[in-house]
Amino acid sequence: MADPFKLADRIHLLQPSGIRKFFELGQSMKNPIDLSIGQPDFDVPDLVKDAAVNAIRSGKNRYTVTQGIEPLRKALKERYAKRFKGVEEEDVIVTAGVGGALLLSFFALLNPGDEVLIPDPYFVMYRHLASLVGARAVTFDTYPDFRVTAARIAPFITSKTRAIVINSPSNPTGATLSEQDAREIAALAEKHGLVIISDEIYEEFIYEGRHVSCREFTGNCIVLSGASKSMGMPGWRMGWMLGPREFIERCYIVQQFTFVCAPSMAQHGVLAGLNADFTRHLSDYRRKREIVCAGLSKKYAMQKPGGAFYAFPRLPDGVKADEFIKACIARELLVVPGGACSTRDTHVRISYAAPDEKLVKAVSILNELA
Repeated sequence: MADPFKLADRIHLLQPSGIRKFFELGQSMKNPIDLSIGQPDFDVPDLVKDAAVNAIRSGKNRYTVTQGIEPLRKALKERYAKRFKGVEEEDVIVTAGVGGALLLSFFALLNPGDEVLIPDPYFVMYRHLASLVGARAVTFDTYPDFRVTAARIAPFITSKTRAIVINSPSNPTGATLSEQDAREIAALAEKHGLVIISDEIYEEFIYEGRHVSCREFTGNCIVLSGASKSMGMPGWRMGWMLGPREFIERCYIVQQFTFVCAPSMAQHGVLAGLNADFTRHLSDYRRKREIVCAGLSKKYAMQKPGGAFYAFPRLPDGVKADEFIKACIARELLVVPGGACSTRDTHVRISYAAPDEKLVKAVSILNELA
């Protein structure tokens, strides 16, 4: 008899997230030093909480329109219009986190057999979403400096290439896009008729210079961002996407039949905090970056991250990643093996979104293990 629960072929292309595995492990430990998961260690601002609670108490608990409440879309339009040309309110959709925006964009853009180019190292979701829609994720190498450049992308463009994923600042490396590289990637996308999917969720976490987006230099670019990191609310699932109106309108339809709409009360909360001052948090995270990078500099080769809140040090020569991770776990220190977000397994990802005292302890343990 045939198995009634025989899974669809696409499901076998997906593997559990290596990052979430360590996060779940941390939940079972009494006092772990958890540097595995990518979420801020500060809480949601009070004005955002109050706005969300007021929305709940005033009955704003029903569906919103699929594209998000009008005041929030208007505020996002005004925010992006300061940076980019020709932005209208209809060019914005509010999504269930950046993960939701990624799903919408992949479903709306990619056909089975299409190729999407992603940098290596990469955020784990990119490869698996490509598999889910029947497309093929093609990685291009960015080691050892993790720069995403047109020269590194160009050799992998084929007749099947449909899109290029850019993540700046990067998860897992913290690398940021320079203006020159953004211009050249934009020109490359226009030359070949490709779409740039620009994941900018860490745009507030820039430690030197300014945040640069490919959307500044081409209309062939979809911008994805959200409030999960800057407002300390990863569990609220609040993201948004900016793109050409015709494309965004098709994403409305995909969202209607998947997430329906982003959480209603969370939309009102984010609206209240959209222009809040982020300066203090940026100063705190610049200090945390120094604790990790300066503390590990004698034992680990590392590119100093220009943004986000991740460091991606190379393991010392001769050290095997699986043995290293086991040794970390034995000390109740959780970091992510590089192989969870790369075709190589030569590095580890450290999230320094943690209290300073835990970072100091982690640095001491990592240096001992090296």
